[in-house]
Amino acid sequence: MSSDPNNNKKNCPTCGTKLSASATKCTVCGTTLSSSPQSAKPVQPSRMPEVTLSLPLVLGLIILLLGIGAGVVYAALELTKPEEAVAAVPTGTATVTPTVTLTPTETMTPTLEPTWTPLPNLEYSVASGDTCLSIAYTFNVTPQSIILLNKLSAACDTLVVGQKLQIPQPTPTASPQPTSTLNPTEEAEAACEKIEYVVTSTDSLSGISLNYGVSVSSIREYNGLPNDLIYAGQKLKIPLCERGPQATPSATPIPPYAAPNLLLPADGTSFVSINDVITLQWASVGELRSNEAYAVTIIDASDTDKGKFVAYVTDTKLIVPTELRPSVDAMHIFRWSVLTVRQTGSDQQSGEPIWEPAGGVSAERVFGWVGSTGPAATPAP
Repeated sequence: MSSDPNNNKKNCPTCGTKLSASATKCTVCGTTLSSSPQSAKPVQPSRMPEVTLSLPLVLGLIILLLGIGAGVVYAALELTKPEEAVAAVPTGTATVTPTVTLTPTETMTPTLEPTWTPLPNLEYSVASGDTCLSIAYTFNVTPQSIILLNKLSAACDTLVVGQKLQIPQPTPTASPQPTSTLNPTEEAEAACEKIEYVVTSTDSLSGISLNYGVSVSSIREYNGLPNDLIYAGQKLKIPLCERGPQATPSATPIPPYAAPNLLLPADGTSFVSINDVITLQWASVGELRSNEAYAVTIIDASDTDKGKFVAYVTDTKLIVPTELRPSVDAMHIFRWSVLTVRQTGSDQQSGEPIWEPAGGVSAERVFGWVGSTGPAATPAP
């Protein structure tokens, strides 16, 4: 196999003359040739080294730089702080604090309630026409106490003129303890008669003023109202002492009403028959309004455990319910009175009316009533 003669030749890079592969210098142009038969590699320009950083490393470097900066700032502040603190301390004059001596509080001495010694019985001689009821009413005691003390019959029908009876004396009531003296303003306030009025949805301050004969300014002053606005359910104090002659009279009596005048039965009347019907009657105080009534109070003074019975009527009479009759064959004393009242609302739970006084209470009367086993009335022939 023959070889190619050009494989052992090379060209001069300057003039292109074919030279032997081992020639180091061109014989034509004198150019020095490279000893390596391979072509020279291109020379690449130099560049900056590349540094690759991961994201966590970048964040760590940022935090480190911030921490170093914060430390530098803190150190600078600590170095200047003593001088500023010294400059901020003011120089002033010392103030002497006085010594306070505490005075011991005076201990109030409790007020002793008075006690009463039972009084001895009184002796009374029965006169003509006397009954246990009339004697009890004269001495302000109960007929039952006279009957028990003297061992009389339950009907007390064995009294004889000249008979000696032992009368128990009632226990005196303790007088009220003295109160502190009021100043002139408080005395005037206490002396002023006032009633409480509950505003309804149809009321106005001017209407209430005309109804009671008290000026609007007086009502505002007594209730601390800034203006004439009122609302349903609001409670107002009506100063009746501020009523003047300039008030316009209305068709009905201006509340409060006068105290009712009691008519029947006569004071001290006794009812001894089981057929007796007791009717209480009194004089009218005027035309009542739709929300007004008479409150009739009946109290069994001989049996205080029963409490009091109250009935609300618009008529001027009331038949005493038979269930109030004493359950024993003995005379009981009943006290009764009448008061004009006005309904101001209803109880939210029971629905019962709420009543307030609308006038003065009547004088109190008494009547006697024998128990349910008393004598029956004899029918008329």
